[in-house]
Amino acid sequence: MTDANTILSIDGLTRRFGGLLAVSDVTATIKQGELVGLIGPNGAGKTTLFNLITGFTPPSSGTVRFAGRDVTGLKPWQIARMGMGRTFQNLRVFPNMTVFDNVSVGAVGSFGQSPWRALFNGGAQSRAVSARSWEALERVGLADVAGEIAANLSYGKRKYLEIARALATAPRLLILDEPAAGLNDTETAELADFIRRLHAEGVTVLLVEHDMGLVMNSCSRVIVLASGRKIADGTPEQVQRDPAVLEAYLGVEDDAA
Repeated sequence: MTDANTILSIDGLTRRFGGLLAVSDVTATIKQGELVGLIGPNGAGKTTLFNLITGFTPPSSGTVRFAGRDVTGLKPWQIARMGMGRTFQNLRVFPNMTVFDNVSVGAVGSFGQSPWRALFNGGAQSRAVSARSWEALERVGLADVAGEIAANLSYGKRKYLEIARALATAPRLLILDEPAAGLNDTETAELADFIRRLHAEGVTVLLVEHDMGLVMNSCSRVIVLASGRKIADGTPEQVQRDPAVLEAYLGVEDDAA
């Protein structure tokens, strides 16, 4: 029986693409309030697992439970409306819309109405969307450029814009897909501080990253994939000493094994 504090539970999750087994029998849980990292070498299946959890790819077998409900096979917008927010490795901001309007798209979706009804068919709903959008922008430090066209933002600020849009859905679980990709060392350090601050505020976070320093210094628990399978799940210290992880990343086997 799943613990009442478990916000996400995946059981035996598998995905085949023709003859390719991209994700194989992965089982894991995330508890409310955790900051968990998901890592693995290139081709480990991280993105596929991410898409299976968020509904962008249907599983070949296995189940996904979110907030106590079976969400296996649901559409991404249905899962998002239940409180699972996500960003994308390849930015998906609307470049010709303002920063504020980009974030409003996320806020509107969380209220369970079409953008037209939410924005133009009720003053109370419109005010709620606006308030939610401003709050998200303030949290990521973009309130002062709310009226700017998104395409005019730097790459780093567009990363925060996508996080703001996810936060505007009031997520119970925030899934970040390689948020440090393309950032320099200073920007990555600032991002790490921001993620830790979000977590301290009570946001449950699943962080998928290639930047090992960011994951190991920020997360209390790390899940490791290799060749589509989960090979480790533990504290950063445990994972860094795990022989299976060392072999997956470095091709080095434990001499004592």
